[in-house]
Amino acid sequence: MCPSCLQSRAQRARIEDPRRTSLLRGRPSSPSSVRPNSGKTTLFNRLTGLRQKVANYPGVTVEKHVGRARFASGLDLDIVDLPGVSGFSARSPDERITRDALEGRIKGLRAPEAVVLIVDAVRLETHLMLVEPVLERSVPTLLVLNMADELEGGGGRLDDETLASEFGVEVVRTDARTGRGVDAVADFLDRVAVRAAARETDAPPVQEPRPRTGLPLLDALARRRAVVQDALAAAQYRSAGLPKLTERLDAIFLHRIAGPVVFLVLAALVFQAIFTWATPIMDGVELAIASSGEWVAARLPAGWFRSLLIDGVWAGVGSVLVFLPQILILFLFLGILEDSGYMARAAVIADRMMLRVGLQGRAFLPLLSAYACAVPAILSARTVDDERDRLATMFIAPFMTCSARLPVYALLIAAFIPERPLLGPFVGTRAATMLGLYALGLAAAVGTAFLLRRTVLRGKPAGFVLELPPYRIPAVRTLALRLVDRSKIFLRRVGKIILAVTVVLWVLAQFPRIDGSPPPVEESALGQMGQVIEPAIEPLGFDWRIGVGLVSSLAAREVIVGTLGTIYGIEDTDETSLELRAALQRDLDFGGAVALLVFFVFALQCMSTVAMMRRETAGWKWPITQFTYMLALAYVGALAANQLL
Repeated sequence: MCPSCLQSRAQRARIEDPRRTSLLRGRPSSPSSVRPNSGKTTLFNRLTGLRQKVANYPGVTVEKHVGRARFASGLDLDIVDLPGVSGFSARSPDERITRDALEGRIKGLRAPEAVVLIVDAVRLETHLMLVEPVLERSVPTLLVLNMADELEGGGGRLDDETLASEFGVEVVRTDARTGRGVDAVADFLDRVAVRAAARETDAPPVQEPRPRTGLPLLDALARRRAVVQDALAAAQYRSAGLPKLTERLDAIFLHRIAGPVVFLVLAALVFQAIFTWATPIMDGVELAIASSGEWVAARLPAGWFRSLLIDGVWAGVGSVLVFLPQILILFLFLGILEDSGYMARAAVIADRMMLRVGLQGRAFLPLLSAYACAVPAILSARTVDDERDRLATMFIAPFMTCSARLPVYALLIAAFIPERPLLGPFVGTRAATMLGLYALGLAAAVGTAFLLRRTVLRGKPAGFVLELPPYRIPAVRTLALRLVDRSKIFLRRVGKIILAVTVVLWVLAQFPRIDGSPPPVEESALGQMGQVIEPAIEPLGFDWRIGVGLVSSLAAREVIVGTLGTIYGIEDTDETSLELRAALQRDLDFGGAVALLVFFVFALQCMSTVAMMRRETAGWKWPITQFTYMLALAYVGALAANQLL
């Protein structure tokens, strides 16, 4: 059984003038315009709850959401949440996936027994443009008029029976946020399931699908629009007026001065929340992992297996789980901003500021979140409509100074930069150095984006027609399910690879064994690796010890602090360790220290980011290019810093 949920909301759009963003509020627009959320996923969540599975469609990064539902007949149904589209021209991956799924051309996915077509009742003239191409598939179709409360509350009207007659489909009014009308959708799916079960047992059909009496086959877009307009006229359709609250808020949020100010304040709030709100939760996760590791270690005999389990597996799992609070907080804010209707306004404001770099406004929040961690930033880059802009956003996200760099910065700055007042009592030399490192990473990101959009990702800037939704109160249930969904994706996609890398590093540090015991670090495979690369990093002012730290920090940047502590035989190994600072001062000169800072600004020392990039681009081309480019930039930058200083 494979009834399919489908939404008519457009995901991507371009206009002829790429330097102009058009705003539409309820009036007709071309079917290539970006439209507000019609409630597709909210209805899908209502029907399936937590019984969902998420995976990518074969060969693309578009996600496939499949949920299980059981209705009155007792039959289990598979419901597929297809990407929302505005047509089947196959200009985007979403359109290709939705078209191929309806035609049964996707490997591992059956052709649908029925289609649930969800449209916004307030914007029917544009959203109903998708009805005819769906009906061409000759599959039983339910037309769901969602946001019915807004239509009725705003003074709109519609004769549902006439509309159903015009198009030859069943029509249901719903409000997916409150659950109104969901039972009618479930009843339709249940009847489809019973018919399918009857066909499988060679029994006579329980109920034939309703005949199509309305639309002829069209190819011409203008003709299709005329048919939709005639049908709505016959149904006496009148759209709801724009809510006064929306008009008043937009007067502020879209103001050319006040709008950017509000935007930056909200962005700063998200930025601060990712750091401050997540910190106690992350500390709790780290404590829980450390405590549980000690508890397990105390109950296992000493030996290589315990070391592998605790130092390798347990530590690897912990290094993944510690990012989860930041992921959840980020997507909570993104969900609130999107479901409330503000995200569309933020895209307009940011688009004006980021156009000069070659990116669109939706790239701002992913890049902002990268200051906490590049992994959620790459995940949230899915909100960027244009594929070139999305790739550029993901490519430059690791240049933002993530929290994993802070222990390295703090250790080296405290060891090599004396504290002196720079701007009176407000800013000292150490704070200025830290800000300079942030600025250096931002400059590299901007320059790289500018370069990408004019070379390998060359193309016209992705302007878009934007139809602004009214402001709405986000549904708590939808937000909660979204967080659960994001958690599953993060743990599944990143956890396996970062765990494997951690175990490999443990093995390199533990072997070859000497009389059954781990060797001194300089004689281990990891230490020998550092000595092998020492000639290559010596011009940067680094020795083999730093080389070992660089290799180990591939798992996570902050690992270098503990690695250096191990090499120097220091038990208290964090960024505040005076012993570790003194050891570094003996083996590094000032130029080498600055070079190491510059190296960490540019280098992609994070395998979880590489893993996420690989998943999101469905291949190794982009992550390898990204890693190589950032490594080359880091080497050249560090070499220049060491030679000049």
